[in-house]
Amino acid sequence: MAEMSMNKAIHAAVRRDLRRFLEALERFPAGDRGRAAQLATAWQNFDAQLTRHHEGEHEIAWPALQKLGVSGDLLTQLDAEHDTMAAALAATRTAMGALRNSATAEDAAAAHAAMQELQRVTIVHLEHEEAEIEPVYQQNEGSPELKAMGREFAKVGPSEGGTFFAWALDGATPAESAAITGTIPKPVLTVIVGLFGRTYRRSVAPVWRS
Repeated sequence: MAEMSMNKAIHAAVRRDLRRFLEALERFPAGDRGRAAQLATAWQNFDAQLTRHHEGEHEIAWPALQKLGVSGDLLTQLDAEHDTMAAALAATRTAMGALRNSATAEDAAAAHAAMQELQRVTIVHLEHEEAEIEPVYQQNEGSPELKAMGREFAKVGPSEGGTFFAWALDGATPAESAAITGTIPKPVLTVIVGLFGRTYRRSVAPVWRS
């Protein structure tokens, strides 16, 4: 059995990026439009990844988990947390857009405050979900329901898939990497990340090396 589900490894990538944004915004050099543009590029990717993840859970993961006995009441609670998270995501999206346009210290501080709230509500949700759902993933690893769920999540274009894997693996621990790549043949993953993850590697990963 894997040390963690792929879902939990994706959560780890979300946590990493939130920490990265907070650290970058805390030391943002006022007036640096180049850095503001860099952070806007990284934000665009993160916004898309987090939105796709929680919407995919509602549309794909929840029906599969109900078949495995997870209660509808619990999934309704998790969806309510998704709504709270989506509202914080929208507020942060606005704040990051303002910083992209102005590069001022004031807008950096506002973006930092919005990011802190996004981190708070997201961590509340992730911890709740992991406490309730991670055991289900672990106990049903390899089940027909989870295999079918995985196939549904895999129905994305190669560019989207390559960007996702490059993002999820950027800074991942060995256990997280194993959870993400464990169900994909290594030659296939090498092509997906190597060819279709180039945009992430060129445009987003350098933001966190600066």
